[in-house]
Amino acid sequence: MLEQKKVIEKISNEYGIKKIKFKKIENQQFKVKINKKEIINFLTYLKNIGFWQLSLITAVDWIDNNQFEIVYNLVSWELEQHIIVKTFIPRENPRITSIINIWPVAKYYEWDVNEYFGVVFDGNPNNGKELFLENWDDKPPMRKDFDPLNYSKEKFPEKEYKNFRMKRKREVIE
Repeated sequence: MLEQKKVIEKISNEYGIKKIKFKKIENQQFKVKINKKEIINFLTYLKNIGFWQLSLITAVDWIDNNQFEIVYNLVSWELEQHIIVKTFIPRENPRITSIINIWPVAKYYEWDVNEYFGVVFDGNPNNGKELFLENWDDKPPMRKDFDPLNYSKEKFPEKEYKNFRMKRKREVIE
């Protein structure tokens, strides 16, 4: 096992981008933000140095910043490290290049993000196909501007809906 500091030094020195800022999360986990233009090359590099497992692709809707954060979770069993790679894309016409040529399993993770956030992965044949949301005709449901209460009232008008507010503080149950 390489210690985390040496893995980060290796990536910084070999990859050649000096502006990369790594943030340690735990002893065996760290994250990095990469420009969208560099994401394919950077992910390919990480796979080539031992981050062979793509364990997840997801997105975060930063509606106030008008962008999506695309998050890739990679694991190296050899190096005993977990890296979270993040990049940002605009919320308006959200597109990013697919990584199915690097990790074929990405096809399914990208399909999920496409369906729930509306992000198009250029090169993924499943863009726009239904996976879970059959006959969906509204905004993708994980976007922050999607209103589940209005959607439910429109689709299921025969039901009674109560407006409720989440409590800010957690109550301790004894």
